[in-house]
Amino acid sequence: MTQFTDLGLAKPILKALADKGYTQPTPIQAQAIPIVMQGRDLLGIAQTGTGKTAAFALPILHRLAEDRRAAPRRGFRCLVLSPTRELATQIADNFKAYAAHLGLSVATIFGGVKYGPQMRALAAGVDVVVATPGRLMDHLGEKSATLGGVEIFVLDEADQMLDLGFVVPIRKIASQLPKDRQNLFFSATMPGEIGKLAGELLKNPASVSITPQATTVERIEQSLIYIEAQRKRPLLAELLADRSVERSIVFTRTKRGADRVAKYLTAAGIEAASIHGDKTQGQRERALAAFKAGEVKALVATDIAARGIDVNDISHVFNYELPNVPEAYVHRIGRTARKGKDGVAISFCSDDERSLLKDIEKATRQKIPTFDRRNDKALAAAAAVADKLAPAEKYVDPRKADPRNNVPSELRRKRNRNGGGQGQGRGGQGGGQGGQGAGEGRQAQGQGRNGGRGGHGKGGAQAQGQGQRQGKPGGGGDFRGPKRGGVQQVETRWNPID
Repeated sequence: MTQFTDLGLAKPILKALADKGYTQPTPIQAQAIPIVMQGRDLLGIAQTGTGKTAAFALPILHRLAEDRRAAPRRGFRCLVLSPTRELATQIADNFKAYAAHLGLSVATIFGGVKYGPQMRALAAGVDVVVATPGRLMDHLGEKSATLGGVEIFVLDEADQMLDLGFVVPIRKIASQLPKDRQNLFFSATMPGEIGKLAGELLKNPASVSITPQATTVERIEQSLIYIEAQRKRPLLAELLADRSVERSIVFTRTKRGADRVAKYLTAAGIEAASIHGDKTQGQRERALAAFKAGEVKALVATDIAARGIDVNDISHVFNYELPNVPEAYVHRIGRTARKGKDGVAISFCSDDERSLLKDIEKATRQKIPTFDRRNDKALAAAAAVADKLAPAEKYVDPRKADPRNNVPSELRRKRNRNGGGQGQGRGGQGGGQGGQGAGEGRQAQGQGRNGGRGGHGKGGAQAQGQGQRQGKPGGGGDFRGPKRGGVQQVETRWNPID
């Protein structure tokens, strides 16, 4: 049996592992650590819960400790990109624990918190930075971070990066990295776009694959219940009332749905909290802390939490709504049956979700045992009460649902609510494209061609304002993608994201 002592890791790292009671590496750790220590690029395919964080953290710390040098100002020697705040925090905590006797510095960079502490942490240089793509892009734009000193680049949970729309910023970040670097690429699945990204980033990589793609943990007892959509909440409350459910995660498809389910459970006397991309960092941390402390029996979450929560002893996972992406089912139920323990995964399926169920069973190559609770009179009566406690969310066909529902709202760039694009006014002419501005001289107003209010100009000064795409009147709203057609593109930087 392979031991950590057989892998050639530095003594301070072995001491840190012994402090945590770790003696034997997991399969991915045993295979990946020697490869990374050699300096080779690595493509790792492994599900959550297999110990892949240590598979790259331990050899990285060994390499940095063996070749000690100061990180450049506002720079770092190792960059780890993570899709969510929770996962970034979890990875950074592991790095800090393993580096306890090395004297190496570790910092996290993610949205939802103030820039000041992050800028101060980066100012003198850091050995390891764990970041989410959007906030890192902001620091790069503000020149408070530089990538010129990166020696090791790690992309973790690459397939979730794809789901959350991070591929474009990842490519932008990678284009600024030094060409002479080591690349480590980890993903639970390998869809076509992720395979293409891996081909762009990796140079003659070694491959480590621990489990077949989209398989589920054998220790998880899976089942599926056919139920009408409007009766899911009372059914969930009924199942959560069972004493065998000690600590559970409930997955919904949308953020508003997560809040409504949590509200209903609380009204029904079940301790519940919700967590999703629209919550502030403080709200998310408090909800997680209460869940870990056992104060909350059910944590209701969107898929953003499928791979960002590392909580022991989760007895049950409930798929209140089936995911749009079949691979997400594997990640969701992987929150239970961790560290050798057993777990239960129960999924709800309404008639409109049968196509999603078919995709899941095809991807996981299994037939999930099913039960039928449709036309249950007791649930029908409870559903009527449920609508009063927490009104049901407006139904959206899951086959037509926008996958961006699960993208943290902070990722979306936002238009100015005052309407209008950029416009100019000179000597009394209104702002072009609905812009609004002010100069010096005589005042004039005009109508912008995009439907916003025209600009003000005084004395021929230039007026400039923010606006909407052509043909739409003034007003705000989330920017959900690049403008298309003949409208002029306006360059903007990424806002703080999850």
